[in-house]
Amino acid sequence: MFNAEQKTAPPMRSAFAPARRRRWRGAHVPLWFIVPALLLYAFVTLVPSARGTVFAFSDWDGISADFDLIGFGNFVEVFTDPLATAALVNTFVFAAVTMVLQNGLGLLLALALNTVVKSGGLLRTIFFAPVVLTPLVCGYIWSYLLAPTGGVNAVLGALGLDSLQQNWLGDPQFALGAVCVAYLWQFTGFSMVIYLAGLKALPSEVIEAAVIDGAGPVRRFFSVVLPLINGAVVINLLLTLINGLAQFDQVYAMTGGGPARATETISTVVYKVGFQGGDVPYATALATVMAIVVAVLATVQYRLTSKQVDR
Repeated sequence: MFNAEQKTAPPMRSAFAPARRRRWRGAHVPLWFIVPALLLYAFVTLVPSARGTVFAFSDWDGISADFDLIGFGNFVEVFTDPLATAALVNTFVFAAVTMVLQNGLGLLLALALNTVVKSGGLLRTIFFAPVVLTPLVCGYIWSYLLAPTGGVNAVLGALGLDSLQQNWLGDPQFALGAVCVAYLWQFTGFSMVIYLAGLKALPSEVIEAAVIDGAGPVRRFFSVVLPLINGAVVINLLLTLINGLAQFDQVYAMTGGGPARATETISTVVYKVGFQGGDVPYATALATVMAIVVAVLATVQYRLTSKQVDR
């Protein structure tokens, strides 16, 4: 028979309440650490981007506080303006060429430096050194080298290859390719480092097993190495695509978008139209279109390549 003290005893589940409260508090603590960063990101990035998007639908003169919403007029002009369409084509060509070549060259350098080479550390430093330069400095260096009397033509002349001398930056046929070369010279080392980190993390047992099974170098690369470093491939492809689509510095330093719009990109058009021409609504509309294109292409590229990682 139970007495009164036994009837009023607290239930056993109350002993677990403090632990649940501690777990609940601990689970929400990380949110308070990221709130300041989120607020700063919203203030620096999201709010200006939202305001710029609003201006893209307006006739704002860039100075006064008054403006009227005009709908999609600025966006219609983006797709009918010859300057903007030429810049879109150049931007896509530049991004595609640099993405493919930068990843290919970076992977080849990483594979070469991943072998037992006594001077591997020195070579890694040499190949990565251009990355620390600012893009404007790199552009000015290459504009000097590719000038009609610059270092490239001087070397060709000294080798007796006068027929190969060109006005590299003044000829529309070669200007965009010259800018691509300068860009690749600077940033191939960046991709190399990412690929090299992936190669260094490969388990040696897997490679040794492939060698024992009789797989040659080419078979080992495509069947073993490449699938295992696919995470590095995804990151590199994503970064090179975004950076290529947003290219401005080398183009502005080397050609300024010329000659005859041969190297004009979206970024240079936005700068010229918005900051030099004062047509802020049209510039923001062009920047908005480019932001949407970059977001869509980056998302599609990431989803397509990341499927290989999941496998």
